Amino acid sequence: MIQAVLFDLDGTLADTAPDLAGALNLLLGEHGRGPVPLERTRPLTSAGARGMLKAGFGIEPDAPEYETLRIRFLDLYARAVCVETRLFGGIGELLDALERRRVPWGVVTNKSERFTTPLLEALGVLHRAACVVSGDTVARAKPYPDPLLHAARVLALAPASCLYVGDDLRDVQAARAAGMPVVAASYGYLGNDGDCRGWEADGVIGHPLETLNFL
Repeated sequence: MIQAVLFDLDGTLADTAPDLAGALNLLLGEHGRGPVPLERTRPLTSAGARGMLKAGFGIEPDAPEYETLRIRFLDLYARAVCVETRLFGGIGELLDALERRRVPWGVVTNKSERFTTPLLEALGVLHRAACVVSGDTVARAKPYPDPLLHAARVLALAPASCLYVGDDLRDVQAARAAGMPVVAASYGYLGNDGDCRGWEADGVIGHPLETLNFL
């Protein structure tokens, strides 16, 4: 029996793509480059700075200039973490429904606490979350199971009693390793291939409210 629901943040709970793309385009402008369209950066949003720098500069973390660009990108993003970011349509209703059923919910993300807390606060949901686990809360982030196991401990529940909802293959891998049921959010970013049907999740949802079908 599912007793709690945990959500990934970027691409599952909230559409953060516009603000991450905005920070990238500011950085590109500083380097004399033109902006990249949102449709190009959107699929890579769940990969954070790594995905944005790949979309904008075509570089990987082993590039000599990567770390300098990453630090500057994150500084720019921190200044505008919730300008155009919004909860996905249906998330508000889903959270209301969970709370009416007295089902606690939380957030487990690879996003650093530096961004997670102010973002959730700006979205008006921080105080409602039963737990928030950021990318630097524990030593290893997803796809390792550590963040999900930590969330289950905070909730005082067995991992098998928590449902995880995510839009990236790493979310499914982390949940599987944690022994936690997981559904893939097909309305999210989905990475490069854009197809979550091969991830071997326990289910796929096309709208947030479909999460209720798995309780």
